[in-house]
Amino acid sequence: MSNNVEEKILHGTTTVGIKAKDGVVLCADMRASAGYFIANNNTMKIQKIDAHAGLTLAGGVADAQNIVDILRYHSNLHRVEKQGPISIHSLARLCSLIFHQNRGYPFMADILVGGYDANGPALFNIDMFGSVEQKSYVTTGSGSPVAYGLLEEEYRSDLTVEEAKKIALRAVKAAIVRNIGTGDGINIAVMDKDGFRLLTEEQKKAVIEL
Repeated sequence: MSNNVEEKILHGTTTVGIKAKDGVVLCADMRASAGYFIANNNTMKIQKIDAHAGLTLAGGVADAQNIVDILRYHSNLHRVEKQGPISIHSLARLCSLIFHQNRGYPFMADILVGGYDANGPALFNIDMFGSVEQKSYVTTGSGSPVAYGLLEEEYRSDLTVEEAKKIALRAVKAAIVRNIGTGDGINIAVMDKDGFRLLTEEQKKAVIEL
C-alpha cells in the first residue's frame, strides 16, 4: 500500500468494534477532517444497514456512503425475496466483493460490519482490497494504535454488551485525547437480539463520563 493511500484511509478517524457474548458494539468519533482542516465535527460514522446490522466508516466519506447504499439495497432485497434478514457473514462477503470489483479505482475506505443474526453476534473487518477478517474486537483509523492498547488489555471472550459498551467508549475517548485527527464526540450503537440501536446522549453518559 502506498503512503498516500494509507494516509487517505487512516487519517482522521477512530472506529471500534467489539463482539460480546450477547451482541455487537460499534463505536466511532464524530470528526471529519480534510488534511489538518476539520471539515465537519458532527459526522455519523456508524450507519444502520438493516434492523439487525450496522457498520462503521473510516476513509473517504463519499466512497464509504456508496458502499452503505449498496449494502442496504441488497439487504432489503434479501429480506423481501427470502422473507428474512441477510446473514452478517453474507453482508461482509458482499462488502468484500464491492471493494474487489472496484480495485482498479479503489474505494478509499475501511469498513467494520457487525450485527446479530440466527447464528448470534458477528463482527467483520473489510479493507479497501476486499480482505475479510472475522474479529472478536477491532479498531480502524488514525487513532487505532491508542484504541488497541486499551482493547487488548480489557477484552475478554465472555464480555456482555453492557461491558463492551464501556470498553468501546473508553477506547475511542482515549484516541480522541491522543490523536489529532480524532475528536468531537462519540457515537455508539448496539446490535443484539432486539436489533440495531444507536445510544442517546443520556445513555452514553450513563456508561462513562464523556
